[in-house]
Amino acid sequence: MNKPVSPDELITDEDGPLYAPRKKVYPQSVSGRFRSIKWRLMAVCLGVYYLLPFVRWHRGLGAPDQAVLIDFPNRRFYFFFIELWPQEIYYFTGLLVLAALVLFLMNALGGRIWCGYLCPQTVWTDLFYAVERLVEGDRRAQMKADAGPMTAKRAGRRALKHAIWLMIAWWTGGAWVLYFADAPTLVRDLATFQAPAIAYVWIAMLTASTYLLAGYMREQVCVYMCPWPRIQAALTDEWALNVTYKYDRGEPRCSVKKAFDIRSLGEKAGDCIDCNQCVAVCPTGIDIREGAQLGCIQCGLCIDACDVVMTKVNRKTGLIGYDNDINVQRRVAGKQEVFKPVRARTVVYAGLITVVCAVMLYALMSRTLLDVNVLHDRNPIAVRLSDGAIRNGYTLRFLNKRGFDRVITIDVDGPADAKLHVIGADSVTPDRPMIVLGRDTTTELRVLVTAPFDEKAEKSVPVTFRVTDIGLGEVASATDHFVLP
Repeated sequence: MNKPVSPDELITDEDGPLYAPRKKVYPQSVSGRFRSIKWRLMAVCLGVYYLLPFVRWHRGLGAPDQAVLIDFPNRRFYFFFIELWPQEIYYFTGLLVLAALVLFLMNALGGRIWCGYLCPQTVWTDLFYAVERLVEGDRRAQMKADAGPMTAKRAGRRALKHAIWLMIAWWTGGAWVLYFADAPTLVRDLATFQAPAIAYVWIAMLTASTYLLAGYMREQVCVYMCPWPRIQAALTDEWALNVTYKYDRGEPRCSVKKAFDIRSLGEKAGDCIDCNQCVAVCPTGIDIREGAQLGCIQCGLCIDACDVVMTKVNRKTGLIGYDNDINVQRRVAGKQEVFKPVRARTVVYAGLITVVCAVMLYALMSRTLLDVNVLHDRNPIAVRLSDGAIRNGYTLRFLNKRGFDRVITIDVDGPADAKLHVIGADSVTPDRPMIVLGRDTTTELRVLVTAPFDEKAEKSVPVTFRVTDIGLGEVASATDHFVLP
């Protein structure tokens, strides 16, 4: 009989490492459905990122013609036909909420498919892996080279690989700053060293971060740095489709010859031949056969690798696939598979996405390009004139979001027989002052409202200033109060 081990016997004076040492991952190249999808999505993502700053969009004379531009000096954001001002920052809040809901829905349907196909870390790491294989060879060649001594040939290949990596990282940083200025002009200024210093600083920082994250840290970002794996674990449920090893088919594992012998005796043998190809192609180096893991980014490359092997050994493909443990257990029990893409969680997410999209679209389509704000004088708040009338002073601030000048008129609704006087009006017609607003600018004017004194009137009466564009008919209004002393 074994003697029980005391907890004190397990404690030693030697300090072990706090973290396990990193084991370098050498992902093997693979071809198949999901690898093809990843190549196509990578091409789209990289193409959009690098080329979008050079797309032109005509907005009229004097306006920038870059389709997507974040114009900090003029405090403006342009996205094709949409132009946003600083006070419309709530649209970005709506976009963030919408992006989060879409991410939640993707997670509820297909697990971490964002991580496996669209995440920038995955896209750029995939690109760096492709360069590495092109220069240094596939998995076996890299492992053999790393295990051997450094040679001139190996040093040359490694130098070439890092040079290409740095070039890609530099392009990545350069493309980012092009979204904040006119792209062709900034490219010329960068090439002639006439660009602002901040542009070179940002390019240097983004070049370094891209080079380090995609070239060195790679899977460490997904496993340790990124919070999304922890968050999505709390948002998923048992019906979400994840990359799953179907152990009801795969176990017990055995070689092709042994499986043939077992089946010839009428006994069950698993389809998994324990070739470890699913491990060899994994970009994070996990074994999907061990079940759901934090390191799995749902890229599906292990599915492609396993399907190739199953085809070679004349077994049915799909031993690894997008599935869930519920269906595995149902197959073990001899029941039919059940897939539930439409369920309470996905319906709620889809409904919220629809509502947010509808609200943002309505706000965008109904927003006015003429705004007015009013600020009441504080001291004095009201003045009694020599004829007994009461005067209140206000400051009106107009915002013309159009790319051209416009002429407006101002009307006032408030106390009975109120008269409006605009200080600095461009022209005055009877009871209707007219003002010219410059394009893309804010204009402030002082206005005075005078009304006869009425002892029976309330001490504070609402007053509305209505602004009308003479040419376009656009109307904006602002409300304050007319106060009696």
